[in-house]
Parts: sequence; C-alpha cells; structure tokens
Amino acid sequence: MVFKALPYTLKLILFMPLLLLKLHNNQTKALKRTLSNTHASHSRSQTLISDHVIHTCDLSNKTLIFDVEGTLLRSPSMFAYFMLVAFESGSLIRAFVLFALYPLLALVDDELSIKIMVMVSFFGIKKDSFRVGSSVLPKFFLEDVGLEGFEVLRRGKKKVGVSKLPQVMVECFLKDYLEFDHVFGRELKVFGGYFVGLMKDNKNIIRHRINEVVGEDYDKVCFSNKPVKHDWIACSKEVYVVSDAKKKAWRILPRERYPKDLIFHDGRLAFRPEPLNMLVMFMWFPFSIILSISRIAIALTMPYGATIPIMSFTGVQVRLKNNNSTSNPMSLDHKKHKGRLYVCNHRTLLDPLYLSFGLKKPFAAVTYSLSRMSEILSPIKTVRLTRDREQDSKTMDKMLKLGDLVVCPEGTTCREPYLLRFSPLFAELSDHIVPVALDTYVSMFHGTTASGLKCLDPFMFMMNPRSAYSVRFLDEVHGTSDSSSTRYDVANHVQSDIAKALGFECTSLTRKDKYLILAGNEGFVSKR
Repeated sequence: MVFKALPYTLKLILFMPLLLLKLHNNQTKALKRTLSNTHASHSRSQTLISDHVIHTCDLSNKTLIFDVEGTLLRSPSMFAYFMLVAFESGSLIRAFVLFALYPLLALVDDELSIKIMVMVSFFGIKKDSFRVGSSVLPKFFLEDVGLEGFEVLRRGKKKVGVSKLPQVMVECFLKDYLEFDHVFGRELKVFGGYFVGLMKDNKNIIRHRINEVVGEDYDKVCFSNKPVKHDWIACSKEVYVVSDAKKKAWRILPRERYPKDLIFHDGRLAFRPEPLNMLVMFMWFPFSIILSISRIAIALTMPYGATIPIMSFTGVQVRLKNNNSTSNPMSLDHKKHKGRLYVCNHRTLLDPLYLSFGLKKPFAAVTYSLSRMSEILSPIKTVRLTRDREQDSKTMDKMLKLGDLVVCPEGTTCREPYLLRFSPLFAELSDHIVPVALDTYVSMFHGTTASGLKCLDPFMFMMNPRSAYSVRFLDEVHGTSDSSSTRYDVANHVQSDIAKALGFECTSLTRKDKYLILAGNEGFVSKR
C-alpha cells in the first residue's frame, strides 16, 4: 500500500482521517449487503456457484455468459477503474473532483454511482485519442481477477461478458487478455468526436444482442452475482449465483495463469487508486514536488561519491553489486584505444545516471529517443541515435574512443519482468562488453510513459516517497572480433545473461511493438 512508503511523521498526521474514512467504508458495505440480502429473498430460486461447478459440471459445449464485475472481479467497487480514467486520460484536477465526490458515490445506488463516475471521468475526452482501456486498465483488471471465477471461465466453449462499465473500458481486457468471444458493455454518447459523459440506455436489449451473436437455441449458462432478473439472464434457464461471501475468499489469479502475458502497460500511477490510497497521494503530492526538485538538484551538483548516501537519506535506495569485470582497469580495449562498453536493459531514462553513481565516474550514454528537457538536465553526456545503422555505428565508435559508453539495446523501457529484443549493433563495436542488469522499484508514480510527456519522466520517478534502483554488473562478454559468434549470437547471449540475473523472461518484441500497442504510433519522440 502507498501508505507504507511514507515517512513515519507523515503517517501519524494521516492516521486519523484514514481511520475515519475506513470506518465509513465498512458501514457503507454493511448497508449494501443488507439491502442485497433483502432483495434476494424476493428473487427466483437460483444455484449458488461452488467447487462442484468447477470440477464436475460439463461446460465444454456451452456458452458461458458472465456478469463481469460480479463473477470475475474480486473487488466490489469500480471506483479505482474510473479514477484511472480520470487521472491518466484526464488530469490531476479531474481525478481530484472524482475523489471529492466519493462520499456521495458511497451513499447513492450502484447505477447512479456509475453514471456520476462516467460523467466526471469521460466528459470532454476525445474519443479517437482514448487509449486507457487498452494501455492502462488491463493490468489493474487482471490483478483483480479471482482464480475461482477464471477456472470456470476456461471451461466454456464460448465466453460472453456483460459489463455495467463502458465498452471502451473493458473490451480490450476481456477480449485480448481473457479471450472472451463477445463483450457487451455500456455505450457512451459522443458529440463532435468527444465523449459527453453520458451512457446510452441498454435496457432490455442485451438479451437480443446475445441471441443474435450466439443463437437462441444454443446451450447457454449464466453466471451472476446478484439474484435479480437482468434481461440477459433470461437467455438461459441455467443460472448460477456467486455469493459475496464466496468472492471474499477467492484467490488472486497468479501471473503465470494469465492467458496472455502482460508485457506492456502505460500510465503514471503505480498503485491501485482506491479512495484511501488517493487520499494519501493527494496529501503527498505538494511535498513530492519539492522533494523531486531537491533530489534532482542533488544528482546534478553533488560529487558522485556522496550522491548515493545522500539520495538514500531522502528515500532513494541504490543497490550496487560489482564483480571483477568492473574492478579490473586493464580490461579496456587498448588495441583499438577504446573505452569499456556497458550494455544494460532499459527501465527508466535514469539508467545511465545510476550507473555513473555506482561507478563514481561520468561517462557518455547513447539513446534512441530523449526529450529536449531531459537532454538539457542530464549531468552526463547524451548522444541521440538516428536509427540509421551505419551512422549510429560511426557515432558509437567515436564515443567509445573518447571513453566508456553506456547503451540500452532494447531501445525503450519495459516495466514488467521481460526483456525486449536487443539490437545487435553494439556487438560489433567492442571486444570488452560489460552486461549490466538493472531493476527498479517505485511506490507511487511510474517514471516512464509511452503516451504522456517524456520530459516529466525523471521528475515523476523522483516524486516517489520511496524508490529503489538495483545495479548489478555481470561477467564481461567478448564481441564478434574475438570469437566466431555473429553479432546476433552476442546480442542474444547478453540478453540471456541479464534475464537470468534478474529472473526476467526474454522476448523478441521491439520498441515498435510497444508503441503500437500503447500509443498507436511507432514511438518517435519530438524534441521538446
């Protein structure tokens, strides 16, 4: 939780309002359970889902129709998902407005609560540029999926999802990551290419839409959380109800069980934005701006030997692990009068800077994309590559003759425990290559983005209450001139060594793949 990352003094200041809000939430949930149980007593008889359904029922030839929020997601509240839309696709002010309305949302009924959150989160957002549903929300949805509900889902022949959330929020998650065949969410009204914050009425039409795509005679089974007569429940005579008590005992879906690996995701928030967490974030935000500026000033002005202990005092930990490849000064390429080439995976724009902190000396770094602001503020020399192989080879060779050089051959950052394909260009430039395994931890804000302002990346990373950088130098690897290996063999070998050191998985995905998924472009950054 974000609260644990704060300094102890601030924890004491926040304790009382957090406690009051927690008590309010508990009372609200108890009231909603009472109303739900009262309503259920007047509903038709339905079967409670149990382990018997998971292990013995034959669902292999049936179409399963799921109430997504009620039978797949563990959380009873949809507030966090709308907060992600408000913060990531809107602004900090929009997110604060939604947070301020939370007491009202807790008092009104579920349908009205959804309408209010849709209005606040979507009003004025351009439809064509909305990508939060495919780049941000899937990660948080997957972390909320219950293992028990997922096991039932995997047993059906066809899967249909019915959601009370807007279609643009859930469609990518359900189709791409849970392999649903059809998804029916709420449609949003659009005027002049912008969302107006209103939903179209879908009363009594979902049933007909399901029958159109599946067929009225097809054997269907419905799964719902509330024993009420939704119009789409009438599609099937066989209905199972997931009780609230059962959902509370559900386990989190393990990452290795994801139908599709979650490799890329975007957004600034590194925590699940529940009301308590957002209260902490908004209270911390003014302090974080001052702290970020102070940390950057320390990194720019202090000697390398003093930077690590001072940064640790402010909450930024640097874990350094050396070996013989960095302690032997004679491992330089004296024959060609070149410096040492450090090859690392790419976690944030600050990777080369933390390498220089660890080695207590400055050196140059080459990058495929760097905002003008980051280039100006960088305390080490940075050189922009052109993506022209011959030109980039000459540039890197020239830099190596001037001293040590750092390169991130992935070409872009990756937050998850995966390594993208390594460009093999570096393998031809030096016979003394030092692989460096980097990993980061943040408690509140991500220091990378695919669709936002890259000039803010260093500031966002430094705004975290607590963060950590792990720098591990691996055994030196020879380039192509000292072995019979091709440049591709060397690149794959370095990628494999770094992956093993970090416990990551190697992929063949590239920078272009990442930006097409997250931002809808090929990842070119303007100089600003």
